[in-house]
Amino acid sequence: MPLNRIRLMIVDDSVFFREFMSRALSKNPSIEVVGMASSAMEAMEKIDELKPEVICLDMEMPKMRGTDFLIAVKPKYPGLRVVVISSNPNNAFDAMRAGAVDFVPKPGNQVGMDNNAFIQEAVHKIKIAAYAAVSRLASSAAPPPASPAVAALKGLPVLPNTSMPSALKVRNTRSVIAIGASTGGTEAILSVIKDFPTNTPGIVIVQHMPPVFTRLYAERLDKTCKMSVKEAQHGDRVEPGRVLIAAGDKHMRLRNDGAGYSVACETGEKVSGHMPSVDVLFESVAKCAGSNAIGVILTGMGADGAKMLLQMRKEGSYTIGQDQDSCVVYGMPMVAYNIGGVADQMPLSKIPAAIVRKLSM
Repeated sequence: MPLNRIRLMIVDDSVFFREFMSRALSKNPSIEVVGMASSAMEAMEKIDELKPEVICLDMEMPKMRGTDFLIAVKPKYPGLRVVVISSNPNNAFDAMRAGAVDFVPKPGNQVGMDNNAFIQEAVHKIKIAAYAAVSRLASSAAPPPASPAVAALKGLPVLPNTSMPSALKVRNTRSVIAIGASTGGTEAILSVIKDFPTNTPGIVIVQHMPPVFTRLYAERLDKTCKMSVKEAQHGDRVEPGRVLIAAGDKHMRLRNDGAGYSVACETGEKVSGHMPSVDVLFESVAKCAGSNAIGVILTGMGADGAKMLLQMRKEGSYTIGQDQDSCVVYGMPMVAYNIGGVADQMPLSKIPAAIVRKLSM
């Protein structure tokens, strides 16, 4: 993160929203609003003059959409960090694939209490963006390649991936996989799970994300992965071939009812600063699955998940942490590693194979 105040540019076609953001964000001692632009084209013309370190970017603007702006500027300004401001989850996910660090849901048009929460979240994401390793962000807005099995199951154009078997030799039918992530996690999770075969043991995931966005994220993953993916609902079974994504406004816990695993999805207080919380999920996995579980902690700011990944390891789970060189933000995995919660730390690209090896042991 820069030693001085973070140089921020705001890009939005609404003069009201630009002024609102500028006034609110300028009050934070860590942020200096160096300029604003009413369009992506204007923003491109001002980058050299203003030298922003972070841009808050609207997605729907005249003449050039936010995604096109990202594709155009990232090669010329590889160190530029972008935080997307969007009320449309699909626009936000497209921006992440094009190289944005993170996104903040845009508040409604009415000035109210939700604006305070929005500014707090925007400040948080801007500060995280200043830490982010932008070289590890996705750099193409094109959809990721899928496997032949996905084409057969879901009718999508695909490219083959020969590194993953068509079916796993799973030794333990009680196996379950738990994954936690935050900043940079939407793409990291996809990289881990997209080619797992349909007989892969059930996967439960917490990705820090707001309501509605989690449902649409699950739907996007479902179109790409061999396994079926859905936003978790209370009572859903955790079974081979299924991935459950925690809803953006509920904690998700694993339950063992004798016949197998299911999930409990309930509202409550934030834990480790989040709801859903990775710590909540991992704690339940430690209790219910123990040595039958695999725990994976991926890129993200903070420490959510670290403490309870250690608890999982103490209960006999095999635990994996993403390494610093492949993380967008080496926070959660770093804390987990430093306290002894990680059995094996490795690059993101090697995590799927490590899971497969463990399942076949």
